[in-house]
Amino acid sequence: MTGLGASGGSASSAESLDRLLPPVGAGRSPRKRTTSQCKSEPPLLRTSKRTIYTAGRPPWYNEHGTQSKEAFAIGLGGGSASGKTTVARMIIEALDVPWVVLLSMDSFYKVLTKQQQEQAAHNNFNFDHPDAFDFDLIVSTLKKLKQGKSVKVPIYDFTTHSRKKDWKTLYGANVIIFEGIMAFADKTLLELLDMKIFVDTDSDIRLVRRLRRDISERGRDIEGVIKQYNKFVKPAFDQYIQPTMRVADIVVPRGSGNTVAIDLIVQHVHSQLEERELSVRAALASAHQCHPLPRTLSVLKSTPQVRGMHTIIRDKETSRDEFIFYSKRLMRLLIEHALSFLPFQDCVVQTPQGQDYAGKCYAGKQITGVSILRAGETMEPALRAVCKDVRIGTILIQTNQLTGEPELHYLRLPKDISDDHVILMDCTVSTGAAAMMAVRVLLDHDVPEDKIFLLSLLMAEMGVHSVAYAFPRVRIITTAVDKRVNDLFRIIPGIGNFGDRYFGTDAVPDGSDEEEVASTS
Repeated sequence: MTGLGASGGSASSAESLDRLLPPVGAGRSPRKRTTSQCKSEPPLLRTSKRTIYTAGRPPWYNEHGTQSKEAFAIGLGGGSASGKTTVARMIIEALDVPWVVLLSMDSFYKVLTKQQQEQAAHNNFNFDHPDAFDFDLIVSTLKKLKQGKSVKVPIYDFTTHSRKKDWKTLYGANVIIFEGIMAFADKTLLELLDMKIFVDTDSDIRLVRRLRRDISERGRDIEGVIKQYNKFVKPAFDQYIQPTMRVADIVVPRGSGNTVAIDLIVQHVHSQLEERELSVRAALASAHQCHPLPRTLSVLKSTPQVRGMHTIIRDKETSRDEFIFYSKRLMRLLIEHALSFLPFQDCVVQTPQGQDYAGKCYAGKQITGVSILRAGETMEPALRAVCKDVRIGTILIQTNQLTGEPELHYLRLPKDISDDHVILMDCTVSTGAAAMMAVRVLLDHDVPEDKIFLLSLLMAEMGVHSVAYAFPRVRIITTAVDKRVNDLFRIIPGIGNFGDRYFGTDAVPDGSDEEEVASTS
C-alpha cells in the first residue's frame, strides 16, 4: 500500500482507490453509507403533499386485533466494508415487496465521553469493538420492530462522532434487515434473528473500500485510516467478527457479486412471508356477530332533527349540494357528542363581575384527529371548528382487489401522538376491516387503547362488533347503526358510496363500493 501514502488530496485519493476495486455492474449506483431506513425505492406514487405506496401492507394481526406472527428478521454480518449494505439492498430489490425496513448497526454507536471524543478525533478510539455499540438499545429496538411497533432510531454523525439531535422513526416492518459488523456478537440479539447471513469478502477489497469511504464520505486522511485499520479494524475482525461466521445460516462469498446466493435467500424469505399471510376480512364476517351491541358503543340520540338529516342523505335523489350540507351538520353534531366522552376535571375561574365560577376543563394533554382517507378527511373541518389548534393525521387504507384484504398504503401521524386523545374518523364502517387496521396502527405508535375514539356517521353492526371485540376499550361513536352488510360488504339499507356522493366522483365499475376500495371500513 506504499503507493497510497503520497496522494495529493481526498478526492484524488478516492479516485485512485476506485481502480483497485473489482468492477461493479453498470446499472448499479455507487454504494452509499446508510443509517437505518425503510426500503430504498418502494413502489409509490408521489404528489405535492403525500407519498402513497402503490403496493400496500397487508394485515399483520388477526381478527382479535393482535399480531399473530412477528416480522421476519434477517441479520447480515461481516467485516467492515464487506458489502453488507449492498447485499441488503439487493435482497430488498429482489424481494419486491413494500414495508421492508433496513436497520443499520452504525446507528447504534454509544454516546462518547469527552475523553473518547478526543481519542476518536486522533483515530485512537476503537469503533470496531463490541463495547462501542449500545446493544441494549439495539435489542429493544429490534424487539419492538418485530412486534410491529413504531420505533425511534438514533442518527449517528461519523464526522463528529456523535448522535444527532433528531432521531428517525421507523414503522411497518414485514421484513427487517439488520446489518452490522457485530450483528452476531450478542446472544440476545442472535435469538431475535430468523435468518443469519455472513458476507465474506477478501480483506484487500475491504481495506480499499474502507479507504475510499472514509476519505470521500467522512473527510479522513489516508494515513489516519490506515493507522486505524491496522490498530483496530483488522484485529477486531480476527478476534470478534470472523469467529461469528460459524453461527451464520448462510455464508455469501464475494458479497454482492454472488447473485446465486442472494436469489436463494430471497426464495426462502418469500416462502416465510407466504406462511405469514392472514385472512382477516373472512374471519370478521363470521365471528361474534350475534352478540348484543357493546357498551363501548354510543349512538347519537335519534331526535326528529337527526332522523330528518339521515332521511335526506340516505335518499338517492338528494343533490350533491344538499348531501354535503346535511352530512356536515351531522358531522358537527357527532363530534360535539364525542367530545363529551373526553376526561374533564373541576376548575374555578373568575367572571368579569369578580365572581368565582365552578366549571370543568379538559383533563388531557392534547386532542389529535386522524382521518381514514378519503371519506374520513371530510370530517376534519368539523373537528377543527370545535377543537382549537387540533393536530391532524391521515391514514390511507385500500382493499387488495385480488385478496379482498385491507392494505396500509400511506401514514402521516403527528409527533408524540402517544400522549394524546385520538379521534379516529371515517364516514362509514361496514365490516370494520379498515377501522381495525387504523386502530392497530395507533396502538403500534403507543396510543393507549382507551384514548382512541372511533367516529363514523354510519356503521353496520358487523363493523361495531369487529372493532369492539378486537379492541374492547376503544370508544365507538356514531349517528346510526344499520343491521346488515350484503355480499359486497355494503351497509344495508345504508347511505350508498359516501365518497362518490360527497366528492361528485363516479362509482367504481362492477358494482363495488369505492369506500370499500379507498377505505375498507
